[in-house]
Parts: sequence; C-alpha cells; structure tokens
Amino acid sequence: MKHKVLAAAAFAAVGIQAVPALAQSSVTIYGLIDTGLVVESGGAAGHVTKLTSGISGGSRIGFKGTEDLGGGMSALFLLETGFQNDTGALGQGGLLFGRQSYVGLGGGFGTVTAGRQYTPQYLVLSAVDPFGTGYAGDAANLMPNTGNGASRMDNTVKYASPSFGGVTGELAYGFGETAGSTKAASQIGAAVGYANGPLYVRLGFHGRNNDTTTTETGSGRSTLLGATYNFGPVKLHAAYGINKGLNSSPLRNTTNPYGTSAIVASTDSADMLVGVTVPFGVQHTFLASYIHKDDKTKLNQDADQFALGYRYAMSKRTDLYAMYAHIKNKNGAPYTVGSSIEAGSGNSAWNLGIRHTF
Repeated sequence: MKHKVLAAAAFAAVGIQAVPALAQSSVTIYGLIDTGLVVESGGAAGHVTKLTSGISGGSRIGFKGTEDLGGGMSALFLLETGFQNDTGALGQGGLLFGRQSYVGLGGGFGTVTAGRQYTPQYLVLSAVDPFGTGYAGDAANLMPNTGNGASRMDNTVKYASPSFGGVTGELAYGFGETAGSTKAASQIGAAVGYANGPLYVRLGFHGRNNDTTTTETGSGRSTLLGATYNFGPVKLHAAYGINKGLNSSPLRNTTNPYGTSAIVASTDSADMLVGVTVPFGVQHTFLASYIHKDDKTKLNQDADQFALGYRYAMSKRTDLYAMYAHIKNKNGAPYTVGSSIEAGSGNSAWNLGIRHTF
C-alpha cells in the first residue's frame, strides 16, 4: 500500500534539505519494480535472451504531494525517477527525475502544472491499449510515442480541466527554448474525452515543431481517437490514429535492426488497434490485441502486430505475467517488438516476469 508521510521526511529520504512540515501538507511515496526474462528473435542479431527491467512499465520510485492553501485551492508536485532494477542504473538517459517532474496548483478550476510531463496524446494511447503501452504487446511498437522524451514533453505548462458531466480536457504547451525563435522545437498537445460507466472515449493530438535556428523542416502531427467499453466479462479496446509530417511516427529502434538498407520513419501513416481484456475471477486476466500500421508514403512499409498475454495477480500489489507479440513487416518495414522502455531487436518477443507495486 502507499505510505503517507510528512513532506520533510520525504525530502530527507532523497537527500534534499528538510523544510518545516505543515499540518495540511502530505507526501505519498510510491513505486513499481518490474523484472523479467525477455527472449527476442527475428532481427539481424538473432536470438537475444536477457534479464531486464521495466517490461510492463518502467521501474520507478516517486514522490507526490499536496498542500491545502485554503479556499478550495491546493499546491501539488510530483517527482518520479526511473531505474533499471536488473543493474541499478538510472533510466531515461540518466536523468534524476526523468519520468516526471512538475509543480502546480489545483482547485475547482482544474489543475495547472509546469515541468516534464506526459503528452495528452500518449495518455490516450496508454488508456486504450490492452497492454497499457507495456509488455511485448506495447502499442507503441507501431503507434507513435509523441513528445521529445518518449511520451513526455520537457519545459511544459499543462492545464487539465475538472469533469463536466463526464467530459474532461487537457491542453499542454512545451517551450522550444531556441534562441531567436519562439516556434522552433516547440510542442503542443491537447485532448478531450468522455467517461460514463463502462464507456471511455478520448481524442488526443500532438504537434511537434522540427525547426532549428538554421533549418525549417515543418512539424509532425499525430491525432488519436481511442475508446474502451467494459461489458463485465470482457473489455473491448479500439483506437485509430493519423500521423503526418516529420517525427509524426518516430521509430523506436533506429539501429537498422534487420541489417537491410537505411531505415526511414514514416511521415504519412494511419494506425488501427483492436483488442480485448478478459478477466477470470480476481486473479486471472487474458489480453490480446491486433494493430495495423498503414504507411501511406511511396515506400508502403505497412506492418501488423499480433499480441497475446496472461497476467496472474498473486495479491493486490504483485503480478506474474507471460506475454508474446509478433510483427509482420512488409516491404522492408523496420518495426521491432519492444516493451515499456525497450525498443526490441527483432519481430518477435516473449516476456516472463514479476511486477510489484508499493
């Protein structure tokens, strides 16, 4: 379970000088540790067998807190660091709080936060993917992870609305911070959705300006409509996305995994996802999805992903899992089967692991 402690104690735990605790302030310490065996095949490297971390979701430890400011308003923050449980190394390229890092204000008007945050479009994808953008069946193997930090935006101000009869919205802007230009390297994201009982539907958008101080290369735009409907014995998942422009659908593995000619990311594509989540009792869950990537460029590098999985809940906090996915690439398409934080090395992969939350 999550443990609530005073703010001063939490800051001391990460080596930051403690500050006076306020009666209406609290911090929650939480985390995820995920480790498993991965067997990849189909790439130029042949079979790759490894013990790795963050298969279902990146291993992490986080601190989030609120302070009651009165009048229905509160201050809030979140600091989340990723790490590799198999080696102890920091994730996200060694960033201390590379997963998320923001501070803001919340109240009846919604919340306004500033820092490193998830893109609204990615949050749609993770909500409608049966595999939660993790495991071998990760939808991001074929569908775009938007942002400049694998689903995250740096230097971002985000507004999230309260619910109006089940309707919510988000708007985010990431400063490019390029000298001499307010437009170069900037990003914008938005989402609007509706949730009521078993129905969830959401539309997300992400735009990324690719200009530099010396070159104008235009923007990449990704739009995603996703939905789920929970019938009880089965939950249905569906999504459709349109991606246009440079960096609208970046490749996860850019190292030429199949040893063919130089690889090129699609600049004009459409994605379709259908899937199911099927629980049996309180311990067993079966997952399945199919994703089609329709490359509309002259290369016509389409791809299809088939994924199956099983998760066994040993408790409310500990799961065992077994997952498999295979990608059928066409016309030299370079897509690989990865997981939550890894790009993968071939077109097939098995996962066997354990996931523990606290």
